Amino acid sequence: MRLRKKRPPEPAEEHLLRLVADGDRAAFDELYRRTSPWLAVRLRRRCADEQIVAEVMQETYLAVWRAAGAFVGSAVGGSAAGWLWTIAARRLVDAFRRRAHHAEPPVAAAGRVTAPAAEDEVLAAAVGGEVGDALRTLAPELRQVLQALVLDGLSVRETSVLLDLPEGTVKTRARRARIAMRRALA
Repeated sequence: MRLRKKRPPEPAEEHLLRLVADGDRAAFDELYRRTSPWLAVRLRRRCADEQIVAEVMQETYLAVWRAAGAFVGSAVGGSAAGWLWTIAARRLVDAFRRRAHHAEPPVAAAGRVTAPAAEDEVLAAAVGGEVGDALRTLAPELRQVLQALVLDGLSVRETSVLLDLPEGTVKTRARRARIAMRRALA
């Protein structure tokens, strides 16, 4: 007699996504209730503009409603949370691109000193002292990877998706960033 291994239970969010794919509105409402708070926090870490965050949230959940059937989940090593974050991160990048495309600096602003980026201000507030100074000396591409992996707590795969980089590049930049940080703090 052969014993079959029992498959571990499907995480709640993945189950909800499968129900949403079948058009279950109550499952969608529950998925939103469970995931929107942490998703909004993650988006606010990347963007201080509440209007953009609200738009990205709306676009993200609209995309989830429309494409829940495309979610393959743990079959390929993914998770519902990772899938949601991937959609939201891409929507946020799109929002930044739209804003940059439509924004034209006023003539009077040409000679002014620009304010630091919102991410740099958050980084300065979150990480101060020598470590913060060392982080600010990193090249932007290294700082982005280190911020996503360490401060945001993303996996290499999620960072790869967020920054639209191959996983190997993320690992290489993370290694280079750590080496540079060690030198700066030595």
